[in-house]
Amino acid sequence: MTAGSGVDFAPGAPQESRGANGDRPASFSVSIERVAFSLKLLSLSSALLSVAVSLSGCALLGAGAPPLDTYDLSAPDAPEARGRSNTQILIAEPGALKALDGQNIVIRTGPGAIQFLKGAQWADRLPLVVQAKLAQSFQAAGGFSGVGTPGEGLAIDYQVVCEIRAFEVRVGAGNQAHVEIYARVLNDRNGTVRAAKVFRASSPVSGSGNDAFVRGLDAAFGTVGAEIVDWVDAQI
Repeated sequence: MTAGSGVDFAPGAPQESRGANGDRPASFSVSIERVAFSLKLLSLSSALLSVAVSLSGCALLGAGAPPLDTYDLSAPDAPEARGRSNTQILIAEPGALKALDGQNIVIRTGPGAIQFLKGAQWADRLPLVVQAKLAQSFQAAGGFSGVGTPGEGLAIDYQVVCEIRAFEVRVGAGNQAHVEIYARVLNDRNGTVRAAKVFRASSPVSGSGNDAFVRGLDAAFGTVGAEIVDWVDAQI
């Protein structure tokens, strides 16, 4: 039996169908075009989605919280010093509990309950603001040859060390701004406390809103700060 001639096919290999003249059928070309068109649509959709996400991100970045009203304190108007000495004093950064050791303005709503004044803040951490304003008041009073803060390199005789115990608006029947500061005069040469005293003052809040609350606190601090300057001058 004679074997006939033929073409070998790999088992299971797909065969491409061609026309009598060897060309691909029209249906094959149409399928290729459809696939290409679909890929173009997919690419365009991805590009549009990317643009939409980018625009959405930009909108979110631009929609930040509104700026806060920022407040400073006035330097207390202390009385003129009784006389000028060669003593140099340092105004240390006051200590304070965490609620008072930041830029939040404290509102006391009841015993043991506080909130922060909405939309408002101090110009810096409250202890730093109080320190700076007390230093300005001591300098203006003119009772000492040198008044400085840590890091200025002064040869110090005494430190004025304060603790902010209250700096708040007490709301209720008649809003009242209340400030309480404990002050000590510390001999910088031997570490002994020469004198210590608690200073308190309250001021009514006239009006409403952030400005009125801060005006009340500024007035109460003005009273306390002036008393501290005058008292320290009397001690040394």
